[in-house]
Amino acid sequence: QVQLAESGGGLVQTGGSLRLSCAATGRSLSYYGMAWFRQAPGKEREFVARCSWSGATYYADSVKGRFTISGDNSKNTVDLQMNDLKPEDTAVYYCQLTATSGDSYWGQGTQVTVSS
Repeated sequence: QVQLAESGGGLVQTGGSLRLSCAATGRSLSYYGMAWFRQAPGKEREFVARCSWSGATYYADSVKGRFTISGDNSKNTVDLQMNDLKPEDTAVYYCQLTATSGDSYWGQGTQVTVSS
């Protein structure tokens, strides 16, 4: 069973920065990539950024140039550096892992609140 643990959320003012971290644990862990999603109140969960096993990165248009995702395969971790935060970035951020088995795993989420 794969477990994901997120950390690093919090309250920050507009223009501030936060760094989220996610660590994956499990036996014989094998995956294609790890990603971050977010869900704001009353909205659907949306894609934020993804880092593949090879190191390729992908971003939602809304965060390009402000957020940076980085993965460490040796530690099974993925971080999300968030700069120039805006009130519309306020959401619960979820870490996600796509295993080579085809299964998808999710963390419990961490709250990010950006005050105006």
